[in-house]
Amino acid sequence: MTTDTHAHQPAVEIKGTAVTLPVLSLRSGDMAAVMAQLQQHLAKAPEFFCRAPVVVDVSRLPAGESLDLAQLVTQLRALALIPVVLRGGEASLQAQAISCQMAVLPSGPIPETSTEPAPRAKPAPAEPPSLHRAMWVEQPVRSGQRIYARGTDLIVTASVGYGAEIMADGHIHVYGTLRGRALAGVQGDTECAIFCRDLQAELVSIAGHYQVSEQLDEVRGKSVRIRLQGTSLIVEPF
Repeated sequence: MTTDTHAHQPAVEIKGTAVTLPVLSLRSGDMAAVMAQLQQHLAKAPEFFCRAPVVVDVSRLPAGESLDLAQLVTQLRALALIPVVLRGGEASLQAQAISCQMAVLPSGPIPETSTEPAPRAKPAPAEPPSLHRAMWVEQPVRSGQRIYARGTDLIVTASVGYGAEIMADGHIHVYGTLRGRALAGVQGDTECAIFCRDLQAELVSIAGHYQVSEQLDEVRGKSVRIRLQGTSLIVEPF
């Protein structure tokens, strides 16, 4: 008698994960202007954006301005981008997205589903504030690895290799060589910074604002602090 060892093993799992996706935020429906400016952005980091899944955000389109989403999707794919999600937009535009095999995300807060007052709860006893300790990584972060410090800072006491990606909702500190990608303030905190002893990065980003390797030549190999000022990254010796 044989026993099927796979009978009690799940065939599939669904897990939540944190993945950063480039967001194409449209401010105009003028396709020629959109594509011209997009190609300028892509030229700064062609390898980073090649075959990258992107979110098309139309929540900031001027009221009443039309957009040919099917044409946009075709042109994005011609640039080796993969549009996977539409955020915002009227019902007709969301219907276009579905026909283009894209997911749809609403914009704005989710409305309340009940108008009944919540029962009054007894006040909970006071508790000391919790400490959001930084995430420590003491081993080298190798190519293909991705590390995300959710809700806290990330401290790496080793080096980060090419092709690796480190992310944090807070600050990032790298005490070895930073060769991969470092993204701080990934939930939008513009007060975050990146500190590293030896900058060799492929990409650095704070709250979605980024610079790529070619823009970091003047500070390559130096100990730096990277912070956000307005919408510009400031990279300065530290």
